[in-house]
Amino acid sequence: MNATALIAEDEPLLAASLQAELRGLWPELTVVATAPNGVAAVALALEHRPDVVFLDVRMPGQTGIEAARELAEEWPEGQPLPLVVFVTAYDEYALRAFDLAAVDYVLKPVRADRLALTCTRLREGLAKRRSGASDTLDQLRQLLGGVAPAAATRLTVIQASAGNAIHMVRVEDVIYFEAADKYVRLVTAEREHLIRTSLRELLPQLDTQRFWQVHRGTVVRADAIATATRDDSGKLTLSLRGHTDKLPVSRLYSHLFKGM
Repeated sequence: MNATALIAEDEPLLAASLQAELRGLWPELTVVATAPNGVAAVALALEHRPDVVFLDVRMPGQTGIEAARELAEEWPEGQPLPLVVFVTAYDEYALRAFDLAAVDYVLKPVRADRLALTCTRLREGLAKRRSGASDTLDQLRQLLGGVAPAAATRLTVIQASAGNAIHMVRVEDVIYFEAADKYVRLVTAEREHLIRTSLRELLPQLDTQRFWQVHRGTVVRADAIATATRDDSGKLTLSLRGHTDKLPVSRLYSHLFKGM
């Protein structure tokens, strides 16, 4: 079966070794690009649209899991997502999640017999995808849910600095959180605040039943959502109670909005 692949690996020798092993096990597979980190992997994948991506779990700047999430959100509508294989040297918790999500993985150092099994699974997955029987998006949803950070103490108040003042913002008053570079923007009905933390660090401290992630960089309070409107292309946009902002919903999270 002819197919294309992208390899994301921050160690050039390991990337070259994996490419050589794949060449021997699957001669019809063409590696169209290699990336040294997750950010480059996303950009190159969107450019080349490979059938398969091999993502190192631990990469500088952006992890393989974060890259998979961004790919799911940014991939062109109507185009099948690539099949994802994670490459990792450790992280047993993640491996259990990969098993549950039916997303394949290989361990470093990569063994030829294990990679051969991966190639077989990929061929089967591509055959299913071409017949319309595979749903990579559902697999990624399961995976990203399975490797979510462990729950931390729930926040009830957030201390937001502004000049010489510290504003005590009740979490229940926040309409939505939005990633802003190295900060998170808190939006309430009255005003906005910036806190020096990342959305990834903040998420485990929020009640996921009450606060829904609807995009890679956006988390909204569920009871602040007034309507979810789908346009002709299938994209969802949220209207809010108590605020005029409109929030886009990425397709990775569109399954949250289904009429009863």
